[in-house]
Amino acid sequence: MSSQMQSSQSRSLSDWLSYLEQIHPVNIDMGLDRVGAVARRMGLTELPFKVVTVAGTNGKGSSCAMAASILMAAGYKVGVYSSPHLLRFTERVRLDGAELPDEEHCAAFAAVEAARAEIALTFFEFATLAGLWLFCRAAPDVLLLEVGLGGRLDATNVVESDVAMITSIALDHCDWLGDTREAVAVEKAGVYRKGKPAISGEPNPPATIASEAHRLGACLRQVGVDFHGDEQGDHWDYHGLHHWQGLPKPALPLMNAVTVLAALESLGLPLPEAAIRQGLADARLAGRMQRLQQDPLVIVDVAHNPHSAAYLASQLRQIPCSGKRRAVVGMLKDKDMAGSLAELTGLIDEWYLASLHGPRAAASAQLAAALHEQGPGAQFASVTEAYGAALAASSPDDMVIVFGSFYTVAEVLATKA
Repeated sequence: MSSQMQSSQSRSLSDWLSYLEQIHPVNIDMGLDRVGAVARRMGLTELPFKVVTVAGTNGKGSSCAMAASILMAAGYKVGVYSSPHLLRFTERVRLDGAELPDEEHCAAFAAVEAARAEIALTFFEFATLAGLWLFCRAAPDVLLLEVGLGGRLDATNVVESDVAMITSIALDHCDWLGDTREAVAVEKAGVYRKGKPAISGEPNPPATIASEAHRLGACLRQVGVDFHGDEQGDHWDYHGLHHWQGLPKPALPLMNAVTVLAALESLGLPLPEAAIRQGLADARLAGRMQRLQQDPLVIVDVAHNPHSAAYLASQLRQIPCSGKRRAVVGMLKDKDMAGSLAELTGLIDEWYLASLHGPRAAASAQLAAALHEQGPGAQFASVTEAYGAALAASSPDDMVIVFGSFYTVAEVLATKA
């Protein structure tokens, strides 16, 4: 262990997280060579249980939540690795829906620290290896592995998965993934594996998804071609390798539920229809169209790019509101602020623009500039101030929508904790 480190027995989880932030390399090569080398030392590349890798611009968290809910209803022991977290780092590693104690995370970090020796790792790489180590000890039946950024070069891609799925393809993280949907699709499709099911839930797929799947020798199944869902009023039907009719609509995006069923039926595990129904009905995920209170209704959603903002707008249009809709927004400056805010044109009566804090944060003035075509917005120094002002201005028949970033939603959730 580094001389900077105390013994793993005395170091708390917050100490470990501070340490990981301090050793984070400023300039580091993209690629899997470093993290892959440490993963091989730790025996983490080929895991002794089923693995489903989940990539995509939006919808990864919702897909993992629905898949986990269905698998648990079927009696399987399920691990979920996700990022980022909202309130606690321990949210990133869940076993049957529950977080693990801090001391188990500390033991995992110590194991990674010992194995990496001279190899530099980013915060996410270190955290991913620690998560995989914890899952190896917990031995779930299925691990749902959410990709952090892209796919091809993401730390999660050191694992050989049994099924890989892509939820959606849109422009985000353009500096890393490319500025066309075709380029982004190549990065996402990097999670596909030779001879293994490769699921694509993108309804308007760039040609590069199919070409990459073919190049890799993966067994591609695409929505609208090999599987699809049909809405039937309050229910929906799934058509793929199986036909399931009259399924309950989930609280999470239906488009992702369709892709989840395609992935799960490709996994080769028995999946009772009753478990599918129960799992879809029960699935929830913090920060996704989450209702915090009534009178006024408060909804938080982590939508942070035009694609996810468009979905947020479609959901808000279905919620009756006889009063005013107020939006509390905080975003990161490397996001498409103008494009995201434009998706809510005509829906929002008053804007409450909040500055986030940190090197990637956008100031409220930057949001105001991005919003200018839709009218003025009140500017605040923090999300907490903006949220408090929106609530104070609201009557019981009004609605407050909080969105723009995980950080924005987390700050509001923290006020409720």
